[in-house]
Order: sequence, then structure tokens, then C-alpha cells
Amino acid sequence: MAIRAHSAAGVRVNVVIGGTGIGVSTTTEFEEILRLQYAGFIEADSAQSIQLTVELTPPLTLDPDADIQVRGEGSRWTMERGDFHASYDSATRVGKVWQSASRQSLDSVIRIIHSLTLAEETGFLLHAASAIRGDRAFLFSGKSGAGKTTISSLAPPDVHLLTDEVSYVRNVSGRWTAFGTPFAGELARPGENRSARVEALYLLRHGSENRTELLSAASAARSILRNVLFFADDANLTRRVFDTICAFVEAVPVLELSFLPDAGVWELIH
Repeated sequence: MAIRAHSAAGVRVNVVIGGTGIGVSTTTEFEEILRLQYAGFIEADSAQSIQLTVELTPPLTLDPDADIQVRGEGSRWTMERGDFHASYDSATRVGKVWQSASRQSLDSVIRIIHSLTLAEETGFLLHAASAIRGDRAFLFSGKSGAGKTTISSLAPPDVHLLTDEVSYVRNVSGRWTAFGTPFAGELARPGENRSARVEALYLLRHGSENRTELLSAASAARSILRNVLFFADDANLTRRVFDTICAFVEAVPVLELSFLPDAGVWELIH
């Protein structure tokens, strides 16, 4: 692939989500954009971090909304969309991205890399809002329009929002744990960089009253799998994600939550 690029100047921003760091080497100008995008999730660089070099290029195509393509051969992965091209080796934990100076492009690459890493580590990314109340985390999943942003905006003052868009879940020493992410949805603000044990997952739908219904493990798994963010066409990793979701629903209650757009719905969340 012949791409004219501005070489990264060696400036590094280490973005840590869910305990996994991605050290992004880029230009000084793009560094400023990333520090704003990932404020609250930037930590000191570490030799344990995944290393990612970003080369800034002209737009690759005129269709940045094209479907993401993720292909793997052994530990080597290529990722493409209309606005970026990337390569990543999961064995050496080193990758490279060619893209324009768009934070959305890099945000997509970071999500893909985390989805691959989590598949190996008994975890997953979920299209869901999540929040901490007390010392427990709650997930709120559903298709677009189901109410993730609404329930996030209705949260009482004692709730710490982890995300209104993409939830990060991983099994840590036998405990299913939700972590805050900088991936913002309609609220247009990153989540808090906190974590807590997952108490329950709620599948959202708008209703005529506030009520919950406990789902069977099989029904819960089917619903959750529809909202898992996993981009790679890889049979082995897909099976691992499937097994992870099955283990999750056996350990964590999953309930359907029908609700009105009223703060009283939080009285049911416990």
C-alpha cells in the first residue's frame, strides 16, 4: 500500500482502559487531540503497554462510514475502514495505524484491539451503559434507542457513570468487573476511570411502567450476544467470546428492565 504519511515524532500518549495500556506514538499536534479525547485515562508509559504508532495521512477513501474489516493470520491482524488502515501483532503487542488526524479513527482502532485482547482474557466489550452505585456496578444494554442514554441521564447524584456507550467487562480473579471507558455516546462525555464488581445487567426497553423480569441464562446470553462488540471474523476467538458470555450469565443476574423516562426507575436498580 503506497501511503504518503507524516512520520510520528516519537511523542507518546499511554491510554489505559481496563488495566490494559496502549502507548500511542504520534505527532505533537495529534498528541494534543488525544490528551483531550482520553483525559482521565492517560497514565505514565509502561513497558507492558501495547505499542501503537500512528502515521498521519490524507484521507484514505471518501467513505469513512464503510464497514470495518478485521482479518487475522496467526497473531497478525489487519484492520480497515474508509478512514484508516492498521496492522497489529497480538504476540509482540505492536501495531501501526495509517489515518488522517481524526480522533474517531484511532478510537475505532483502540476498540478493535481491546476486543481482541479481551477475547483472550475472558472479557468483552458491550454496547451498553454502565455505572457504579455504592461499591457495585450495573450494566444497561440494548439496541440503539433502547434507553442507554436516557437511563444514564436519569442517574441520581450518588451514581458514577462508567460509560453511556461501550462497557468494558472482564473477569478479574473470579469476579466479573466493569471498568470505566472514554468511549462516549450521546452524552458526549467520557466515563469515570473507576471499576467495580458487576451486580446485575439490565436489558432495556421502553414501557408503560417501571418493572423488571429475571431472564433465564439462555435467553440472557442470546440477548447479550447481539450487543457484544467483536469485529474479527475468527472462529476460535468467536467461540471464546461465546463461552465468556455463557460463563457471565451463569454468574450475574440478567433482567429485562421496562421503564418510563423518570428518575424513579433507579429505585429498581439494586
